[in-house]
Amino acid sequence: MLGTIVNTCTILIGATFGSIVGEGIGDKYKSVLFEALGLACLVLGINAALPNMAKSEYPVMFILSLAIGGIIGTRLDLAGRIEHLNAKLNEKQGNENNSLNGLMTGVLLFCIGTFSVVGPVLSCLSPSQGWALGEPANTFLYTNATLDLVTSAVLAASYGWIMLLAAPILFCWQGMFYAIAFFFGEAMPEPMRVELSIVGGVLIVSSGIAILGIKDCKTVNLLPSLLVPVIFYLIKGLFV
Repeated sequence: MLGTIVNTCTILIGATFGSIVGEGIGDKYKSVLFEALGLACLVLGINAALPNMAKSEYPVMFILSLAIGGIIGTRLDLAGRIEHLNAKLNEKQGNENNSLNGLMTGVLLFCIGTFSVVGPVLSCLSPSQGWALGEPANTFLYTNATLDLVTSAVLAASYGWIMLLAAPILFCWQGMFYAIAFFFGEAMPEPMRVELSIVGGVLIVSSGIAILGIKDCKTVNLLPSLLVPVIFYLIKGLFV
């Protein structure tokens, strides 16, 4: 769990630093940070989705996932609930910061991707040897921690102290995969990870488009899409 703990701490450090610095940054500089963040989301999302599309067993899976998940999220009005909570939070704080959507963007960036999913599994399966696939067992998580340090600082400079909440969410997310590997070995099928990376990459791109002000794709309503590949492969596993 050392890699996950380090990754969690880097988010706490980055978010704290970004929040402190962000309080003294003028609006025009925050606007630049938003644009940089939006562009980064586009690049990271595309990088997560495109390489995995060639590995997909079912090339239309991500389309079905987004469609089904979008319908479920819209029916539950997840975006509306987040906006309502944002309004209440802003009323208390006396500002117009869309902080909860910022937190959602951060969680997607921190949790979706090979490093954050495969990293805990490798960390669990090869702690004694210290090496996995020719690399130190925690290399994936240390690399992820470095990226998250910078990303959390930029996000916190824009959205504030709420980004600290991303740290325990990441810890629980990576801890879940660590526990799965501990009790069941490599229980997560590679095809499931591939599909999750594709769907997650699309959601990150969607967040980037919204941050850049191009179009609000209601990314929160699409979050249930991440459950579709998981449910599909769990059901498939029962019959194979």
